[in-house]
Amino acid sequence: MAEVPVQNLVAYAALTATPAVLCWTAIVVPKVVRRLKRRRRVPVVPAGPSIEQVSADLRRVHRILAGYESGIPAVRRAGTRQAYDALLVQACRAVEVDHRLGYLPEGMDRELERLRVEESLRTAGLVIP
Repeated sequence: MAEVPVQNLVAYAALTATPAVLCWTAIVVPKVVRRLKRRRRVPVVPAGPSIEQVSADLRRVHRILAGYESGIPAVRRAGTRQAYDALLVQACRAVEVDHRLGYLPEGMDRELERLRVEESLRTAGLVIP
């Protein structure tokens, strides 16, 4: 009987083992990757209050603004208006609506921007008066 060179035996072993190793790798590697992704996943924490809370605050402050009578001090009215604008900005950030409330001075332009932002937020699905 003739002696078989070692190189032929190594080549035969590699050829027969390769399909099994490839199948095993195709099955195991995706599981390992998923497990690693789950470990690294950081829970997403909202940057501010929930959109439901912002919407409820908007409705509450809007009711307060609408309920002011003519005898209310101007400082109180201006403070409430500023609080309402801050809530509008939070809501715009939450639903990704553009606004210019931070740039416009108090007056007719800012009032028109408030109305435009309110309508944009309603279109985005927020329930505000």
